[in-house]
Amino acid sequence: MNLPKQVEIIEVGPRDGLQNEAGFIPTEQKIAFIHSLNGTGIRRMEATSFVHPVYVPQMKDAKELLEGIERFPQIQYMVLIPNETGYERAVASGVRDLSFVIGVSDSFNLKNIKMTREESIQRLEAVIKKAKKNGMFIRHNISTSFWCPYEGKVDAALVLEMLKRIDAIGVDEIVICDTIGRANPQQVFDLFQRVFSLRPNAMITAHFHDTYGLAQANILAALQAGVARFDASIGGLGGCPFAPGAAGNVATEDVVFMLHEMGIETGIDLPSLLSCVELVKSLTTRELTGHFHRARTGRA
Repeated sequence: MNLPKQVEIIEVGPRDGLQNEAGFIPTEQKIAFIHSLNGTGIRRMEATSFVHPVYVPQMKDAKELLEGIERFPQIQYMVLIPNETGYERAVASGVRDLSFVIGVSDSFNLKNIKMTREESIQRLEAVIKKAKKNGMFIRHNISTSFWCPYEGKVDAALVLEMLKRIDAIGVDEIVICDTIGRANPQQVFDLFQRVFSLRPNAMITAHFHDTYGLAQANILAALQAGVARFDASIGGLGGCPFAPGAAGNVATEDVVFMLHEMGIETGIDLPSLLSCVELVKSLTTRELTGHFHRARTGRA
């Protein structure tokens, strides 16, 4: 196998993982969650999002959360923003690392941010350029890169077209997202080979959900295609309010365990991750989907 010696794991549990929880999780518990992640060796995470609370009520305490967390200097705490208003709120909270999202599928995009793909790109381009002018780090998520819950299989050419346009704007990182967890390893390998053939300036990251149990297999396919950065969520938390039926993200502890077993370094401590899973269990009424924790503890 053609595999990297080191892989970076980006923890998305505090944002993508919690956003779909039905009951509001108290801010102090979210802060404790992030503080537990601070001690695992994780160096990048999505902390929260400045989205409208009507659409994602779980994130209504973004300002208070950012005021309450201890930010380690060696850790990047990213915040998702949907528009100019979100940008201004993030700046006011001292955020320097931003995350954007646009769906390749127009149907998904209209459900998610009430705009078509083209409208979203045009609207966010000005915000991204302003942020870059102010020296901010920009992470751009291309959601529904493989399948859409409303339109079915997504044309890879549309993904590559969006990637080229976003890369030309000057973002720092582009995340290719299997938003509904429907991708298969061959599809993943083929798309990422085509992505790297474009020689983008931005870092490339993969984001997989585990709806059909293929997330780990898709990670292996992406590794072989040249990907060395992956999103994951403690315990397999996650799901998307605008993607019916989507399961959680691939579990961080499962990914780290697999990579370590394969001799690939992550810089992350597995026992510390298990402690985080125990904390996360108290934040959700859903059954966590991670396998490593279940195998080690002998319980769900």
